[in-house]
Parts: sequence; C-alpha cells; structure tokens
Amino acid sequence: MFTQKQIGNTTYWYNPSFLTEDVEAAFSVNYWKKNDAIIGSAKGRGTTWFVKGEKGEFALRHYHRGGLFGKLIKDSYWFSGLSNTRAYQELHLLQTLVQHQVNVPIPIAAKVIKSGFTYQADILVQKIANGKDLVAMLAREKLSEGMFEKIGREIRKMHDTNVNHTDLNIHNILIDNQSKVWIIDFDKCHQQEDSSWKQDNLSRLKRSFDKELGLGTIQLPDYAWKSIDNGYSKKLIGAN
Repeated sequence: MFTQKQIGNTTYWYNPSFLTEDVEAAFSVNYWKKNDAIIGSAKGRGTTWFVKGEKGEFALRHYHRGGLFGKLIKDSYWFSGLSNTRAYQELHLLQTLVQHQVNVPIPIAAKVIKSGFTYQADILVQKIANGKDLVAMLAREKLSEGMFEKIGREIRKMHDTNVNHTDLNIHNILIDNQSKVWIIDFDKCHQQEDSSWKQDNLSRLKRSFDKELGLGTIQLPDYAWKSIDNGYSKKLIGAN
C-alpha cells in the first residue's frame, strides 16, 4: 500500500494512489505556498497546514511534544527503529482503521528524519471536508439523539478494531455537512487486545464533555450521553 523512499537520513512512506506530488515537496510548506495551495491552518502544539493537492485536500502536521518536557525538547524523539516512530505507527494505524471502515482520515504520507539517536517526523493525511469538531457544533446548535447515537456507533467500530484512542475527547470527533461522524488525531494510539481500556476511552470523552460544559462553551441536551451509550451498545459495524 505504501511506497518507501530513502533520501540520506530521511525516510518517506506515501500512497501513490492519493499523492501524485513529489513526496519531498509535499512536506514543504513553502512548496504549497508557492503553488498557492494552502487553504487554511489550525493552531495546536504547532501549526497544521491544510493544502490542496492534485487528488484531494490534505492536512500536514509536524510532531511536537506536549507538556513540560515539550518546553525543553520541542520536536525530537528517541529513535529505536523506523517502525517505532510516531509517524510510521500513526500512518499504519489509520490504514488499519480505514480497512475496517471506521471513519478516519485516509493516511497519505509520513516523513521521518533521523539525527543520531533521535528523530523528527511529519504526517500528511486527508482533510475532512467541511468537518467541524463537537465543540464548534454544540456551541451553535442542538444535536439530535440520532446524531449522538452515530457518535457512539463510530467509537464502537473503532473499539471493535481493537484501537485504543488514548486521547479521545470532544475536539477529536468531527461531523461533516453530510452528518457523517469522523474520529481524528491518532498520534500515540495503538491496537490493544484486552478490553479494560475501552471504558477508559469513554470516560475520558465524557470528562471532556463535562469540561466544555463547565466552561460554558457548549450546550448539551440531557439525552446526549445516554444516546452515545445506546449507539455504542448497538454494535453496528460499518454504519455511517
């Protein structure tokens, strides 16, 4: 599925079915600027750039550390093999989820630069067209019970693939203008065979709902969490 390309100390993986641009250029913000192909950006630990490629719209993200340690070492990670790098793991985890029909961004390409005992990395994934996170949605409208059930079903589909989303929160669930639910941001996530973590995922999500509700940024109907739980319990594999 992915083609690997090695240039010096830099390794690229890319899907030629989706990326027809030169893979080196695709990870250069200047390349997209020169081609007037930057269509937006979003701030987080760093800047995610949204770009328009020949075969679709992509999100380009550089891996940054968070927390206190991230203030000291911004974007370098200990290198213990290419298959252990965050970019490689996220790229292949997304591909697994796509193959199991979970609504996640299609993985396009990844880049790892090795420098001594450390590395830096970037990833390029599909941009979800017209996708808005739940904070933005719930700040301006009341979602139906059916929509909350869809959220629960999509989480269940992910869990049935044994994927532990270690940062499942209200910002990492999107809804597009076709009322399709998407789950994003799989950095540091992984497949796990046991099931104890599944409730932890759901509890983390609920805490993020409660946090935004406490901050007054969203309005949440009384049926919201019950509907998510109902959708999760139905186990409708492949439902959109």
